[in-house]
Amino acid sequence: MAYLFQVTIDSTAPHPLADWWADALGWQREPTDEAFIRRMVDEGQAAEADTMLHDGRLVWVVGAAIRHPTDAAPRVLFQRVPEPKTVKNRVHLDVRVGPENVDGEVARLTARGAAVLHHGQQGPFRWVTIADPEGNELCLT
Repeated sequence: MAYLFQVTIDSTAPHPLADWWADALGWQREPTDEAFIRRMVDEGQAAEADTMLHDGRLVWVVGAAIRHPTDAAPRVLFQRVPEPKTVKNRVHLDVRVGPENVDGEVARLTARGAAVLHHGQQGPFRWVTIADPEGNELCLT
């Protein structure tokens, strides 16, 4: 049996981090159902403190998600946690941009707040490990 899954990334500021990753991957933010959120607050099933405005849209404070434009890949959820990242990730994403695009993508993403952590090579294969603005690692190959 095959299972569906999503990747969840802890974050102290999930909405800006979801924006960063959507741009990094060429993905899209998952739309927010503002009417649903408002109804939950109006019915007392959620508090105003559970919501916030992000880019002029009413969103849940606790998280934001992104999807591949064709829905062909797993959803990535950015979930709010109170503590910042303190140690190396045990799991990270490898983003295949093509060998001819690695340097350009590293430059583009560092200009948007990423940090270069490591340049690696094994035989003819090379990669660059970077960290997103909250320190989560990813590799560009």
